[in-house]
Amino acid sequence: MSLERFSLENYRCFREKQEVELGRITIVLGRNNSGKSAVVRALPLLSIGIRGDSPYPLDLDLVQGFTPSFADLIHGSSPHGHLRLGASIGIRGGKSVNVTAEVQNIANQGMQLVSSLQISCGTEVANLSWVPGVDAYSPEKRTYLVDRHESKVGFRGLLPDSTDWPDSIAGVSGVTGLIREGLDEIRYLGPFRKSPERFFRSPARTLGSVGYRGERALGMLAADEMYGRGLIGREANTLLESVLPGWRLEVTDVGSGMCIPKLRSLRDPDLVVHIDEVGTGVVQFLPIVIQRAADRVEPPAGPVIEIVEEPELHLHPSAHAAIADLYVDAVQESKVRFLVETHSENFLLRLRRRVAERKLAPEDMKIYFVEQSEGASTLRKIEVDALGNVDYWPQGVFAEDFEEVRALADAQANRIVDAR
Repeated sequence: MSLERFSLENYRCFREKQEVELGRITIVLGRNNSGKSAVVRALPLLSIGIRGDSPYPLDLDLVQGFTPSFADLIHGSSPHGHLRLGASIGIRGGKSVNVTAEVQNIANQGMQLVSSLQISCGTEVANLSWVPGVDAYSPEKRTYLVDRHESKVGFRGLLPDSTDWPDSIAGVSGVTGLIREGLDEIRYLGPFRKSPERFFRSPARTLGSVGYRGERALGMLAADEMYGRGLIGREANTLLESVLPGWRLEVTDVGSGMCIPKLRSLRDPDLVVHIDEVGTGVVQFLPIVIQRAADRVEPPAGPVIEIVEEPELHLHPSAHAAIADLYVDAVQESKVRFLVETHSENFLLRLRRRVAERKLAPEDMKIYFVEQSEGASTLRKIEVDALGNVDYWPQGVFAEDFEEVRALADAQANRIVDAR
């Protein structure tokens, strides 16, 4: 079971309904401030709403890495507005469970509630609509119209409590469990990774995720070195060869659980750079490499969607393609899929090349471009064929180098003419 697609409507800069079909590697492109980050950040919100046990539809206190107010999530920031989130999750037998929830903001009550919900599985469909009344703002159970009958329903996140399904829709009552269990584990790595410290205390156990700022990455490495077999460090250094050739990552135990991470030159073993003194680009990509190494050593048991914003940040363009290859290899080796927001032409070109080389199937790669018009954004899907060609490309995007070279040639030609 895994998430096949998700949708958003009246959400941030997106007024109309937008749907994202997920591949093994899904890329979101667009100009600055177009809404790329809003797209990828919708998925952690959806995960909190589906997997969470809170009486709030979207418990924003659980959001890591970005902390919006609920009104900020609504298109136009309307204090009395609503947004819609949806998901389609594949289950056994080739079927899908589809869920769409509308969340209403009640500004004068300082709360939100699920104002409508539709869940379908095969021919079974359940529709719930909130009925304002005496219990309208109850934190426990509220009145909903279900198949023209009023019923008291309590919610946990975006979904009804499994014990509160009315008899009239018992045919889909077990579906909520399938939705909660079927949604992939969601990891999120934001665009600004935490600067490492020269000394840090090793955790008592190896962690599964590097964290939303990459803050647990070196701890994962150290814990495996001290309490495991050091396999994560070996895998990390194998992967580093393509991104940072000539250097080896080391973690030294200095006693009392304290560690010192550093890079050692393979050309001059006496040359050591402490981790808090390395370049900004290295700090940015180390969590990516360490996460890949950890998944190689212990592949996730269930499906995972890893969201990464700007994996290429502060890296030299020559390293962008190497990062793309890490993801190509990962989807072949594990159940991890990737949702990536990027500005890198080299990153995308490497993925298209791998499609042409048959190392990545065209259907495994999904590309979306965020377009803006008249104060709202829309998502345009870009199809990729078996040769890595795309069926659409936005004008002026990734054409800057060509335009600069042409302008340079024009300027040079004009100077030659003037000199005559």
